[in-house]
Parts: sequence; structure tokens; C-alpha cells
Amino acid sequence: MSSIVGTAKRLAGRGGPAIGERLTALDVAARAGRGRLDDDLVDRAESVVRRGSGRLALSGDHTVVALAGATGSGKSSTFNALSGVPIAAVSVRRPTTSATTGVAWGDSDAAEVLDWLGVQRRHQVSGAADLDGLVLLDLPDHDSTEVAHHLEVDRLVQLVDMLVWVLDPQKYADAALHDRYLRPLSSHKDVMIVVLNHIDEVAPADRGRMVEDLERLLGEDGLAGVPVLATSATLGEGVPELRALVARRVREKRAAAARLAADVSAVAGELQQQNGRTDPGQVRRADRAELVGAFADAAGVPTVTRAVQRSVARRGSQHTGWLVTSWLARLKPDPLRRLHLDMGDAGKQLTGLGRASMPEATRVQRARVDSAVRLVADGIGSQLTPAWSDAVRRASVSRLQTLDDALDRAVVGTDLGVSRTPLWWRVARLLQVLFALALLAGLLWLGCLAVLGYLQMPVPDTPSQNGLPLPTLLLLIGIGGGLALAVVGRFVNGLVARSRARTAERRLRAAIGSVTDDLVLAPIESELSAYAEVRRQLELCLR
Repeated sequence: MSSIVGTAKRLAGRGGPAIGERLTALDVAARAGRGRLDDDLVDRAESVVRRGSGRLALSGDHTVVALAGATGSGKSSTFNALSGVPIAAVSVRRPTTSATTGVAWGDSDAAEVLDWLGVQRRHQVSGAADLDGLVLLDLPDHDSTEVAHHLEVDRLVQLVDMLVWVLDPQKYADAALHDRYLRPLSSHKDVMIVVLNHIDEVAPADRGRMVEDLERLLGEDGLAGVPVLATSATLGEGVPELRALVARRVREKRAAAARLAADVSAVAGELQQQNGRTDPGQVRRADRAELVGAFADAAGVPTVTRAVQRSVARRGSQHTGWLVTSWLARLKPDPLRRLHLDMGDAGKQLTGLGRASMPEATRVQRARVDSAVRLVADGIGSQLTPAWSDAVRRASVSRLQTLDDALDRAVVGTDLGVSRTPLWWRVARLLQVLFALALLAGLLWLGCLAVLGYLQMPVPDTPSQNGLPLPTLLLLIGIGGGLALAVVGRFVNGLVARSRARTAERRLRAAIGSVTDDLVLAPIESELSAYAEVRRQLELCLR
């Protein structure tokens, strides 16, 4: 790792992040964009990372320059002219170059670089100080009829630090060359040289015009400013200028970094175009409220809320109602128990699953859920590119297959606040018992007096209070007090029931809100985090 970092620093040059940092940023962007951006484009980005990492792992003292051209362009002759020795075979037969040949200058062993390039035919040359550190490749002809030659050229064009295109005056405008190689490499003009060879075969009066036409075509390819040299490899014309230009690039030792930077910038630019740079939308409060409302409706929260109100009123009547009639309330089923809610742990164990017996969501409720989810996703993704807008939309529904179970767990797991018995219920119950005892005592007393009178037995004096016999007073107090307390209790219980229902609804909506966040908003936030990461890393790549 330390050798890679050191090589990256040597290759980085000045200004902007080091090429190693940019490769790392591209790698992170590609990983974060996988499954969201175009797979082929992400594959290309990862390929650039692999190639760049492989190049950085090699010595930074070598500069790999490849000569590429069509059959008969004089590429091998130019290779020999630059080398100073007849290494490449020159022939009039086509194709003349069937395998890549590599020559390395200087005392530093270039075997590691050539092994990485996969070049088997190699030579080491010493004694040329101006080319020290150069690794020069003679590629197969790019227009060869052999498919293997095409693949070899395509492979090495992606790996070398600098490209020298050797063109023939008769075929420099060949559409296959411009469409297949030059135009796709428009972002690599800083590591490219174009040589118009066989210039000796062109009339002197036409040479300048031909070079200008070639420069025009290169400009249309996006390669304006690329050095264009007119040479004749067989006569040596223009070769010293080409050698000097290559030697200067080798001395600067920036070609490798420039090539890697161009590779990163090219694919990062395409990724950024598809990724976009705009800020995503935000989840509006009204949209989230509609989403929670739709989920709550589908979960049956209104049904549970009504059941809470009826259940609290029923329980209240059992505590505060007149004992003579309050037992009738026990004959009515508890609405919450019918829904398997508010049963406590024992009740849940009896049901086995602890699930609510809620009716399934209707089509209308499902449609409302779908509409609310779509509204949130569209609101967030409307400002994003289609790739990320689709990703946000997919994420918003990615977990909805577990919606029913999640809503059921949220409802069952919510403390509805109805199990607590208020103190005043206990006090009212005690008073009702006392009123019932007073009623019973009055009835028994009066009954005894009636029986004694009927049997014509002596009747003891009956105490009175304010002129009203005490047994009658007890009877009236038992009836009147019990009924009055029941009426007051019924009114108060209605208020309590509505308050408990509102509390239950608030707690249920809070639980449903957590489900909403987990099933819809959390996946969307994950996509937005990935988008922000891709955007941030691509900006670093292109800085």
C-alpha cells in the first residue's frame, strides 16, 4: 500500500486531489451508484479503478507510450526510427504487425510494467539518456482483419500512459479510426500525439493544407490542440521533432498521471451527467401527515379508537353505575377484547400470536396508501435525474410487502391507556356499594315492619329523621343516591372515554409514524444518502 501511495504522489503533479484520491473517490461513487445508475457505465468506472490501481502499483519511473495506427501507416517504421535500432519487422505484406513489441530505455528494469501490460516481445535499450524511463510499444494494426489484433489494440489503448497515432495521408480521414478511437478519447488529448507519416509521398504544396485538414477533423473529434507532426519515417523527416516531444513528456513524468486523470474525468463526467447535481426535495410535513393518516386508516386506527371509547365507557359504567342495573353492562362484550387488544400478556399468550383481529384494509384504503407513498416519493425525487427518481420510487415501496404485519405489531404493541382504573372509579364504586347497602337495609327494615304488622305482632318504634322514618330514608338514599351517582358517572365517563380515545389515537398514530419512517422514509433516506455520496465523490473526481 505504501508503494502505491508513493507512486500516486510522484504521479499526481500539482493542483487538485492526488490521482490516488480521485481513483478512490471514483471507486466509492461506483459502489454507491451500483443498482441506481447504468450498469454498463458503473462497470466502466470500476474498470478504470482497477486499471488505475494496477498502474499506480507499478513504478512511477516509467512512461508507457504506444504507437497505434492502421495497416501501411508506417507505424513500425516510426517505431524503429524512434528506437534507433531495427526492432519491429517492416514489410509490405498486410498486416505487418501481429503482436505487440515493447522497448524499454534506461537501466531501470521495466519487466514489471511489461508484465502488467501483457507484452511478451520486449527489448531493453541503454545509452539514450533523453529517453531514459520510456517504454515504447508497437501495437498491432487497428484495422487488421484478425479479431485478436482488434482486441489487443483495444486492451492496450486503455492501459498505456500516452498514445501516438500514426496516420497515413490516404486514410487519415477514415471514419472507423475517428469513430472507434479518436472521438471516444476526446478527453485524453493531453496524452495524445498525432503523426501524419509518409509526408514525403505528398506534394510539398499540398502538405500544409493536408495537415490543416487533419487538424480540422481532430477538432471535430474534440481533440483540438493535440500536437500534429508531419513525418517520413523512411527518410527521417520530422522524426527528431517527434523524438524530442516524446522525450520531453518522459522527462516530465506526468503522462501516467495525466492519462489516469483523463480516464477518471471521462467516466466521472458521464456518471455525473446521469447522476445529476441538484438537491433532492424534502419530505413536507403535510405529505408525511397524509402518509401516516393513510397507514393509520389501513391499520384500522379509527376502529380501535371507537372501540377504546366504547370500552372505557363500558368499564366506567361498571364502576360508577347503580348496582341494581350495572351488572347488565357485563353482559355486553368488551369492544377491545373482541379486537384482541388490551388483553395483557396472559391474553396474548392465549391467542398464541398476540395479533389484533382487525378487518383487512379495503381497496380504497390500499389505494390511499399507494397514493400517499407515491406523493412522498415524487416530491423528493422530482428534482433528481430519472435514474435517482426511479431509485427513490423503488425504495419507497421496497418494504411495503411487510406492511400488514408491521401495522398489526404497531397496533398490538401500543399501550392504549385503558387498563388503568382511575381512583374516582374506585371511590364511586365504594359509594355505590354503600348506597346499595342503604337500599338493602331500608328494604329489609321496611320488610320486617310489614311482616310484623301483617302478623299483628308488636311493632317496635321506628326512628325518624326530620319526620321521615329511618328505613324509608335509607331506602330513598339508596335509590336516589345510586341513581344520581350513576347519572353523574355516565356524563363524566363519556368525557373520560373521549379523552382516552384521543390519547389512544395519538399513541397509535405515533406508532404508525414509526412504521411509516421504517418502511417508507428510511429506504428513501438510504437512497438519498447514496445519491449524496455519489455526488460528493464525483465532484472530488472532477475537481
